[in-house]
Amino acid sequence: MSLRPPTSSRFRPQRPIDQSLLHEHRALIERIDRRGVLRGSLSLGALIMLSGCNISESGAVQAVLRRISEFNDGVQSLLFNPNKLAPTYTEAEVVKPPRFNAYYEIEDLKPVDRATWKLELAGLIADKRPWSAEQLQALPEQELIIRHICVEGWDYIGQWSGVNLREFLVRIGADLTAKYVGFRCADDYFESIDMATALHPQTILATRYAHEPIADPFGYPLRLRTATKLGFKNPKWITAMEVTNVNPGGFHPNNGFNWFSGL
Repeated sequence: MSLRPPTSSRFRPQRPIDQSLLHEHRALIERIDRRGVLRGSLSLGALIMLSGCNISESGAVQAVLRRISEFNDGVQSLLFNPNKLAPTYTEAEVVKPPRFNAYYEIEDLKPVDRATWKLELAGLIADKRPWSAEQLQALPEQELIIRHICVEGWDYIGQWSGVNLREFLVRIGADLTAKYVGFRCADDYFESIDMATALHPQTILATRYAHEPIADPFGYPLRLRTATKLGFKNPKWITAMEVTNVNPGGFHPNNGFNWFSGL
């Protein structure tokens, strides 16, 4: 008795799957999954079912991954409690100096010139006059001893002082009903946060660390410190701030990381 060769399934793809695409998108899938999107159930098959796209089409895979990430942003923003405070710690637990982190090595850091540095203001702000470091340091200070948590998995407890961001936004006449606050930095880094996070009681524009002016490697003379976001959402060496209703994006979110990135 002869055996018949197996018949081709009508559900089998007409073209072989390009396995290189699995490797190309693996890092992006892992980054999204690490932030908790469909944790434990996100798979390549699920993506195909959700999107109806051909796995061999690179643009389609990227598009559905972006949509899932945007969905995750929306869920996190709905769950965010603007009045809930993050844990704080004692001064004895503060790490000195803080840990350096950037998208480049510390040897490539270009120090900021205090004599010429200014904080430029743009967007939905009534008083757009720039601020000097001396003017910012003369404002009433708020101190935070909070945990910095990096998306890479490490953390440390830091002691930060500076002007409360909500109070600063009120002082310059910012539209507090706007959706976003964006930041530009001296090293070309850029990032943005939602307005609810900007108005959170534990969000400050920090000028000091452990009672001393922030040093060059750690964001001199101004950096954002919020207790409710992952580390990369806290830009350093800030040179400009914008209040807007158009999402300014960010260095890491524009490269596949979740934009909201709340803790």
